[in-house]
Amino acid sequence: MSKLILTNEVDGLGSAGDVVEVKDGYARNYLIPQGFAVAWTRGGEKQVASIRAAREARAIATHEEAVALKAKLAEGKVKLAVKAGAEGRLFGSVKPADIAAAVTEAGLGDLDKRKITIPSPIKTVGDHEALVRLHDDVTAVINLQVVALKK
Repeated sequence: MSKLILTNEVDGLGSAGDVVEVKDGYARNYLIPQGFAVAWTRGGEKQVASIRAAREARAIATHEEAVALKAKLAEGKVKLAVKAGAEGRLFGSVKPADIAAAVTEAGLGDLDKRKITIPSPIKTVGDHEALVRLHDDVTAVINLQVVALKK
């Protein structure tokens, strides 16, 4: 078993700044090469404190704020203009960073792109949904209206 400090959020394992124990192969072959974790050391406790402080600064402070933001996101659609071909196929796909920027542009609040999950790849214009985890037990649905950019 390897003891690691998570530098990013990993589904089913923990959040940035958490100290976890995982199997050696998982640590060596996935978490460390992908940059999701670093090896735990005694001096690493200072690093844990700085990672947690940065995570708390980005996080939505209270449960009530998360519920209020969820209600704002549920009210309307977020319009996202992207490059598309003649049949409505996108050049590439919509990324979580694109969605976070569109939500901010719509004036609905700032979202952390790492907390946005796209259930199936968005590669066509039309109406789509994405999920965002706002708080430990609050998940909101973002209704997206993907439209082709005007030339």
